[in-house]
Amino acid sequence: MEYIYAAMILHSAEKDINEENVKSIIEAAGIEADEARIKALIAALEDVDIDEAMETTAMAAAAPAAAPAAAEAAEEEEEEEEASEEAAAAGLGALFG
Repeated sequence: MEYIYAAMILHSAEKDINEENVKSIIEAAGIEADEARIKALIAALEDVDIDEAMETTAMAAAAPAAAPAAAEAAEEEEEEEEASEEAAAAGLGALFG
């Protein structure tokens, strides 16, 4: 995970995502750099649009968070509708009381 974060930091700083820069960040964090993992990361990110990947991930993470809010809003709407129906029934009861 720390290797991905290193790549994201470099991307945010508009620096080249290369072996040397990733290794520098990993070592600055006090972690012993694994050359094989760094090479694999660089190879894996070669054809990846990081901005698009981060945006897609952010939207995917936001969707589950929005679902409970939508369910809560729908529940409140149902309660308001039921209260409105009860008020209408009470009004009719008063007319024919």
